Amino acid sequence: MTAVRTRFAPSPTGFLHLGGARTALFSWAYAKRFGGTFVLRIEDTDVERSTPEAVRAILDGMQWLGLEHDEGPFYQMQRMDRYREAIAKMLADGSAYYCYSSPQEVEAMREKQRAAGEKPRYDGTWRPEPGKTLPAVPADRKPVVRFKNPLDGEVSWDDVVKGTITISNREMDDLVIARQDGTPTYNFCVVVDDWDMRITHVIRGDDHVNNTPRQINILKALGATLPLYGHVPMILGADGEKLSKRHGAVGVMEYPAQGYLPEAVLNYLARLGWSHGDEEVFSMEQFCAWFDLDHLSKSPAQFNPEKLAWLNNHYIKLADNDRLAALVKPIMEKDGAEFGGAPDLAQVLAVLKERAHTLVELAAAAMMFYRRPAPDPALVAQHVTDAVKPALADYAKQCESVEWQKEALTAMLKQVLAQHGLKMPQLAMPLRLIVAGQLQTPAIDLVLALFGRDVVLARLKPYLN
Repeated sequence: MTAVRTRFAPSPTGFLHLGGARTALFSWAYAKRFGGTFVLRIEDTDVERSTPEAVRAILDGMQWLGLEHDEGPFYQMQRMDRYREAIAKMLADGSAYYCYSSPQEVEAMREKQRAAGEKPRYDGTWRPEPGKTLPAVPADRKPVVRFKNPLDGEVSWDDVVKGTITISNREMDDLVIARQDGTPTYNFCVVVDDWDMRITHVIRGDDHVNNTPRQINILKALGATLPLYGHVPMILGADGEKLSKRHGAVGVMEYPAQGYLPEAVLNYLARLGWSHGDEEVFSMEQFCAWFDLDHLSKSPAQFNPEKLAWLNNHYIKLADNDRLAALVKPIMEKDGAEFGGAPDLAQVLAVLKERAHTLVELAAAAMMFYRRPAPDPALVAQHVTDAVKPALADYAKQCESVEWQKEALTAMLKQVLAQHGLKMPQLAMPLRLIVAGQLQTPAIDLVLALFGRDVVLARLKPYLN
């Protein structure tokens, strides 16, 4: 078997979006499954739209997801000499030719064809054929280079996702492969790169299906081995429309900012258009062991933010608490958290993480331990009543000597409730409000244990007079 070589080849004209990340994931996983090579290539020939910031966003997104490339990144703008060499060879062997038709002349051809109800295309004015006399070369015009596409027959390939696809060569005109300034065009650079980099499997979005027959014909003209192609359907929003910014975060690097873990995003992307039985939650090691091209879906996948949030909660609960603390602390610092003399953040997160769907939620929940409480006076009046204050005073007195751990605090709380004939909410709500500044927290004994004896006593004291 030929060694598997896949590639991810984004254009740096914007952020790394979810569809691109999924393509990268599938290509990466397929290479990993077969001990192959995953190549990263930056297709930056669109000079006007490509930016260093977009390149950085792609590299950062790949790094955050953990999709490490084995070779690259290769930049097309650094391979211009190679493309020109390939074009010169094609001009020499007659599979490409100079075309001196101006853009205005080409548009006029197309307008005439549209008016006649024909498919608009280049009419082959400058295409050399046996016995054909070409027009005189304009003295003041630089030519483009066109690929001499076969006039007859068809292009057919077995798409690993969509099945056999066949396109008539009559549907395609002679593609421009080099512009007037000599720079090669996208479809040509892709072909040469895939050939030179010995790519065996091209997994990409189905918006590239129309490029494939052109690329296959150029590869054949170059005498190159054809890769296998698989075109994955697009990702749709929950409303069935093409995924866009109005559906939420679509740039990969927006997800760490919104508090998602990379393993959650990867797990979610893996299930958008691929399945392994009913498995919903799996590690990337499992995914690579299972991943095949046979189970890629032919239908578009729908993005479900609730499902992603559910997965993120699953991975937050599994995550190491020290790792969570390192991720959450910067979020909290921006919100004014004070960590001096406060409980250990990792221990706090261990208590809070069960309910958090994002790290941002987790940070917000943890803030009660890292800022001074400012209870709403109306709520204080409602809950810290004269009927409750004796129990609070008794509770504070016992806090001075009780063993400061959850079980002992639980037993003490129950004892005080029984002694004063109160129910749990009658004492727990005032304690939450006074110590944490809010009425909703996890179990009160856990919360008080984390705050520590000194903090609890100091915060109770003003309410006992």
